[in-house]
Amino acid sequence: MIDLRELKERKSEILANIKARNMKINLDEIIELQEHRSTLLQQTEALRANRNENAAKMKGKLTNEERAVLIEEGKALKEEIAVLESELRAVEDEYLRLGRTIPNYAHPDAPLGTDESDYAILRHVGSPPLFSFTPKDHVVLGEELDLIDFDTATRVSGPKFYYLKREAVVLQMALERYALDITLKRGFTPFITPDIAREEILLGIGFNPRGEESNIYTIEGMDACLVGTAEITLGGYYAGQVLDKKDLPIKMTGLSHCFRREAGAAGQYSKGLYRVHQFSKLELFVYCLPEDSEQHHRELLAIEEEIFSGLGIAYRVVDTCTGDLGAPAYRKFDIEAWMPGRGENGEYGEVTSTSNCTDYQARALSIRYKDDDGKNHHVHMLNGTAIALSRAIVAVLENYQNEDGSITIPPALVPYTGFDTIQPRN
Repeated sequence: MIDLRELKERKSEILANIKARNMKINLDEIIELQEHRSTLLQQTEALRANRNENAAKMKGKLTNEERAVLIEEGKALKEEIAVLESELRAVEDEYLRLGRTIPNYAHPDAPLGTDESDYAILRHVGSPPLFSFTPKDHVVLGEELDLIDFDTATRVSGPKFYYLKREAVVLQMALERYALDITLKRGFTPFITPDIAREEILLGIGFNPRGEESNIYTIEGMDACLVGTAEITLGGYYAGQVLDKKDLPIKMTGLSHCFRREAGAAGQYSKGLYRVHQFSKLELFVYCLPEDSEQHHRELLAIEEEIFSGLGIAYRVVDTCTGDLGAPAYRKFDIEAWMPGRGENGEYGEVTSTSNCTDYQARALSIRYKDDDGKNHHVHMLNGTAIALSRAIVAVLENYQNEDGSITIPPALVPYTGFDTIQPRN
């Protein structure tokens, strides 16, 4: 969350940012709750002071009559305090709930807009392949080569699930280790993270764990959810802690399953592996000093580019517009890989994103560092997709398909797969 102490001081700036992000938030209501909370705190503290004064008088020499009066006053104060504390908790809960809905400030260079049409394309890297035949999409390729089974997964688990089979299993593992090796070279510490996180961690990271608009699976009977990304578990790793400045930056790379409801996702651009309920992903995460976060954001993007350029897949880098940043992000870059089977003539499809969330998540999760003067400050937190394995498989299958129905393995992956071609089935 933003620093709520700044609501009045930066009100016009916050309102402009809410508008730029195409969000509807009643800031006046939150400020009224803030003021009501402040009044209740003052009233509660005054009554507590009176109760302490009453308790001090009880220790003196008193007549029975004086003691009885003080006892009655003490009871009345206790009851008043209990009523005020109950009201304070309710007001504070609502104030913090609504306060969390205020988005992070946006980078001044983030393009204004509401959707993908307003993204700024920063650069194109590589050229889409030219085929002498009509390329197939990954769904057809996966079925013909017996690599992906959507039908059985639908019968067993429901729509938007899948089985990977045969060489596709090895291909996923190869992509995983290929990307991991690149992150290790960059000094990231590897993790395999839990697939479950407490709701308080999700809220701190900026995910909505409940409600119709939530993309998260909640676990019945538990105050916990299945994670949609290792950003949640890596971001919660240091919740409530004060880090040593000399230990920063902390760079982590985490492998996890990702579970997403994908409610309402439909259409040709969502078919097959592109948008599913479960997939695996290698995530990047950085905790750093505030003055270093933009530098680390560039580093995360460079890692993502190294992974996809190394695969020989054409892609473009886009600067996400304000209306599509997501509440925690200060700035977000996406990589969109060329997918020949997407649309009629091929399209770019998102394969990674990286976000600088500044101190937005750190403030909600109380993650701080101690400076040279011994004062505590919130760290900056950044995340990025090293590789979303299902979408990477889409890009590899579609870009490296051959007229005879085979798939050539990108040279960078051959040391990991042990084979250079997936041959058609007889």
